[in-house]
Amino acid sequence: MVLFSNNSAMQVTEFLLICFPGMQDTQHWLSIPLAPLLVLALKSNFVLLLAIWQEASLHEPMYYLLSILSLLDVILCLTVIPKVLLIFWFNMKPISFAGCFLQMFIMNTFLPMESSTFLVMASDRYVAICHPLRYTSIITEQFVINATIFIIFRNLLITLPTPILAARLNYCASNVVENCICANISVARLSCEDIRLNKLYQFVSVWCLLGSDLVLVLLSYCFILRAVMRLQSGGAATKALSTCGSHLILILFFYTLLLVFIFTNKAGKKVPSEVPILLNVLHHLIPPALNPIVYGV
Repeated sequence: MVLFSNNSAMQVTEFLLICFPGMQDTQHWLSIPLAPLLVLALKSNFVLLLAIWQEASLHEPMYYLLSILSLLDVILCLTVIPKVLLIFWFNMKPISFAGCFLQMFIMNTFLPMESSTFLVMASDRYVAICHPLRYTSIITEQFVINATIFIIFRNLLITLPTPILAARLNYCASNVVENCICANISVARLSCEDIRLNKLYQFVSVWCLLGSDLVLVLLSYCFILRAVMRLQSGGAATKALSTCGSHLILILFFYTLLLVFIFTNKAGKKVPSEVPILLNVLHHLIPPALNPIVYGV
């Protein structure tokens, strides 16, 4: 909805999420794979959280970190995918002004939190394999508490300005967002003001958070691989490689999907607009569906 004020300027009170601009008549078919994936993601994460909560033997730092990851996955799933399915099934495109920026805040904050959790979990595996005798003295419940505080405040302080900068803009024209979700730049483009600061801050914050996490995760697994290669027992080396290998593949999938989304989004007209939109939706669904399966094994 767009309201007129006394000075004849238009003020947006809600946005319309149209998802895929060139697929309005066929986009509902995408709900066929998305709905089962949502059920799988929620079910597997809730089962994992329940198992960790009820099973006393799982009350260990590694599983506490896994429960944090599952909780973040559930929040991200429920923030994005149900609204997308409502658009596909019932054409419920409107989203309130406040609801849009709340969704933007959750996505921009909790996604880097998930990245930071991967970093902490990689540190856990590094200590377990490279310094096994010191593991119980380093990776303690206090370590998990400190890591949780780090994950929350580091990402909250850096990502909070993103929705604030977008919300302060003057939206005086179209309220049609060519996306399935309230992505920062997709919404900011509707403003009548200069959004260069919004673009710059998002670019810097994303690469500072996710870029540094990715580099540190890769360094951790490089040290892990070097330590595994030095193991005298072939069985122990194989077990360590099997466990850490599956974790690393999942982490690389998380970052690769994100990087592909960023670069296709930057490519502009060279890539169909539907591609980055679909990748953004899938990034909020596929990792949450796979994480509890891989890490829970």
